[in-house]
Amino acid sequence: MVKNTTAPHSTRPVRPGGTQKTSPRIAEMLRVDHAGESAAVAIYAAQAKVFSRSPKTKKIAAQLSHMCAEEQEHLDAFDALLLENNARPTALLPIWKLASTGLGVATALMGEKAAHACTEAVESVIEKHYAGQIEETKESHKDLSARFTQFREDELRHRDTAIQEGAKEAPAYPLLSAVITAGCKTAIKLSEKI
Repeated sequence: MVKNTTAPHSTRPVRPGGTQKTSPRIAEMLRVDHAGESAAVAIYAAQAKVFSRSPKTKKIAAQLSHMCAEEQEHLDAFDALLLENNARPTALLPIWKLASTGLGVATALMGEKAAHACTEAVESVIEKHYAGQIEETKESHKDLSARFTQFREDELRHRDTAIQEGAKEAPAYPLLSAVITAGCKTAIKLSEKI
């Protein structure tokens, strides 16, 4: 009988000796993607909660809730992939969730354009990250590459929606975008290893 426990930083069951062996590189990919999708869920959920408080911001609250639901589907897929591949999530997950929730609340309080700027910056980094993973896995792990491709298309749609809604019109857009982009890139590098 396999004992299921829950990791302190995740609601995902941990099963010792998962069903597959995986390469360290694939484990890194899954770990960082799981962290990124966890962060995206936290950002969108926080933003949607702020905007849902006013009837004037119902449209953006609905958009963000829809994006959050799509990101939750991605996160659920990575929960399963981590388990199947006997890979662990990043130990930094509690920090990323806290930081992402804070980022979501802060950008929502700055207004709709800032929330869209946050989406545009985050999704731009993530879609490029997925593009690299697609290229790296297209021959050796076709199923995984197909999954990355599907998720990248969702991220591109989120980014394009944010741009159409005025992301680049946000106050201090260049600075806001640069800070969020740098944070995402740093989180990716750390999550691969830690």
